[in-house]
Amino acid sequence: MSEQPRRARTSGKPYRRPKKDPVRILAFEALRAVEERDAYANLVLPPLLRKAREKEGPETFDARDAALATELVYGTLRRQGTYDAVLSHCVDRPLREVDPPVLDVLSLGAHQLLGTRIPTHAAVSATVELARVVLGDGRAKFVNAVLRKVAQDDLDGWLERVAPPYDDDPEDHLAVVHSHPRWVVSALWDSLGGGRDGVEELLRADNERPEVTLVARPGRATAEELLHEDAAVQGRWSPYAVRLTEGGEPGAIAAVRDGRAGVQDEGSQLVAIALANAPLDGPDRRWLDGCAGPGGKAALLGALAAERGALLVASEKQTHRAGLVARALDGNPGPYQVIAADGTRPAWRPGSFDRVLVDVPCTGLGALRRRPEARWRRRPEDLEGFAPLQRGLLRTALESVRVGGVVGYATCSPHLAETRAVVADLLKQHPDTDLVDARPLLPGVPDLGEGPDVQLWPHLHGTDAMYLALIRRTG
Repeated sequence: MSEQPRRARTSGKPYRRPKKDPVRILAFEALRAVEERDAYANLVLPPLLRKAREKEGPETFDARDAALATELVYGTLRRQGTYDAVLSHCVDRPLREVDPPVLDVLSLGAHQLLGTRIPTHAAVSATVELARVVLGDGRAKFVNAVLRKVAQDDLDGWLERVAPPYDDDPEDHLAVVHSHPRWVVSALWDSLGGGRDGVEELLRADNERPEVTLVARPGRATAEELLHEDAAVQGRWSPYAVRLTEGGEPGAIAAVRDGRAGVQDEGSQLVAIALANAPLDGPDRRWLDGCAGPGGKAALLGALAAERGALLVASEKQTHRAGLVARALDGNPGPYQVIAADGTRPAWRPGSFDRVLVDVPCTGLGALRRRPEARWRRRPEDLEGFAPLQRGLLRTALESVRVGGVVGYATCSPHLAETRAVVADLLKQHPDTDLVDARPLLPGVPDLGEGPDVQLWPHLHGTDAMYLALIRRTG
């Protein structure tokens, strides 16, 4: 470090220390956490924002700074595939040979140049200053040279150069243009069906920042109460949903702080509502959430069960997640029980419940709007790892419900291997079951397909791509 000022004085130019930009340093730290620790941006970013506000002060680091930092992190992660294709044309070696911290800085710069309205000069200079702070002056020169090449064209111009023609390779074209791995494009296209327009709308929706959606837990809060918040509008489909159209901090809302309301995607709400409204033969006294963590659906189910005087048992295998479920259910107006138990090895007698929900672990391909990094972490072989668990949980659920009761099989993935294939296999093994048409249980929701199961979509419904099949035990 001591040599740099001497060289600068020899050339007649005094050494200038780099300017520390808290917004871009925060974005860089978030990307490093995602890369190094396999962290999720939606979990890493909030504490980093709080730390920045505390360190810099609300006057120095205000709401606009927080919004820019959030956009830089999420935008860079969503468009990582596209930016990698562009950077590959601007770097003199394979990207895998570029140090990951350097690549993160380059990606941040590429997003500012190609994905925001930040002026070109400001985008390059701010990113080079970031590089000087976190990488050093030597590698900052490399960043500067690469970004000046990126700045020579806009996003559309770059896509014409780096994406293969659609007619030559449709899936690879869509993968580059819409920044999804090729295998994910193929899987989503198969699940959605139809032609190019539909899958492009879906891929575009995956790259949009979702609104924050709240749920007013029945008996504890109302949607009308939440609608008094700034920029709050009624949900599209769920009677308990309220959308915050301008983002905002849910923790600042009294009903959320008190646990009377929570953050919950509207698709998740619809799954709980459909199961609660499914017709039964016989009593309706005991409900089970067999995969309850972290507690969003359990809290809504518990409130709906309480309206009927029913007991909810919320089961979660991992102890710390069972604690989250207990926290979400704290204050529920009706009876409930939270247990730490393996859903494939139940701690209850067969046929004990009238309604059972299993929202099974999955690849999460239905929530790529909220967790954009998941698309780059998942591999096709992950499907094989989830398959035995998904089938085991559904098998236990079918054994746990009484004759005449209903099981809801749900997953936040539209992949056919995690949805209809699982249900079809278990129906073959359990001939004493049949499918309930879930569509009438979601009145007003369009484009639900041929049924009897339901697949929600970001581009059609504004929700995560939740899947639901309702299965009745008949004998």
